[in-house]
Amino acid sequence: MNIPFKIDLNDKVVVITGAGGVICAGFAEAVAQCGAKVALLNRTKEKSDAVAERINAAGGTAISIGVNVLDLEGLEEAKKEIHEKLGSVDILINGAGGNSPSGTTTKDYLFKEDLLNKQEGVKTFFDLDPKGIEGVFNLNFLGTLLPTQVFLKDMIDKEGSTVINISSMNAFTPLTRIPAYSGAKAAVSNFTQWLAVHLSKVGIRVNAIAPGFLLTNQNRGLLLKEDGTYSERAQKILAATPMGRFGEVEEMIGTLLWLLDSKASGFVNGVVVPVDGGFSAYSGV
Repeated sequence: MNIPFKIDLNDKVVVITGAGGVICAGFAEAVAQCGAKVALLNRTKEKSDAVAERINAAGGTAISIGVNVLDLEGLEEAKKEIHEKLGSVDILINGAGGNSPSGTTTKDYLFKEDLLNKQEGVKTFFDLDPKGIEGVFNLNFLGTLLPTQVFLKDMIDKEGSTVINISSMNAFTPLTRIPAYSGAKAAVSNFTQWLAVHLSKVGIRVNAIAPGFLLTNQNRGLLLKEDGTYSERAQKILAATPMGRFGEVEEMIGTLLWLLDSKASGFVNGVVVPVDGGFSAYSGV
């Protein structure tokens, strides 16, 4: 990965959750190029193993730990391993998150006929599974809060300490079909602001990045047809994105490094930065 510029993260220990995903894998490689020692946390360890291997092969320092961000005891064990192998934590990037079909409607809008003439395969608002919605909220919100509780104590009054959360376009304007994910990411944005205020007396800044739309392994089936052309939903997204294309992970690296560098953004605290090709600014008219 080619990063746009380097900041000094030498001897800094960076913990990244959801590190097996496309975005956070890119973040991990970027901070490693800046000299950080990186702890990659992911529920599926094989995915973060691959990222760690790339970083170490390129001359960086990374370890991979399999852990569920909703498992407080597991997070505490991960912290012990990080202390033993890398040292005390300086920076936390909360990247774990995701959606579930059980919290997703089939259609953009509710029509009376969907209730009067129930069709197989059509999931309305009234069919959403409470447990599924709870799971989405837990993964995105508690999956941000719990790692923060565990790793934050290392960072108090330590120069350059910062937390970066991953929000979403859904936090600005909810997308159709995915009420659970939209609500959960709105909670992450609100928590970012709350935490920034709460920690302002102990020297820790808290900000968030809200990525626009990228083609990833998670959404590829939703955005692309079998023949590789854009789906109807992908076309709607592009029509609402003034730059008229999907973003790339590399296009978020500059924002990440800026927010991590206290010399560049030392007075930036409690913000959610959209990196979205203008999506959040566009009214559709």
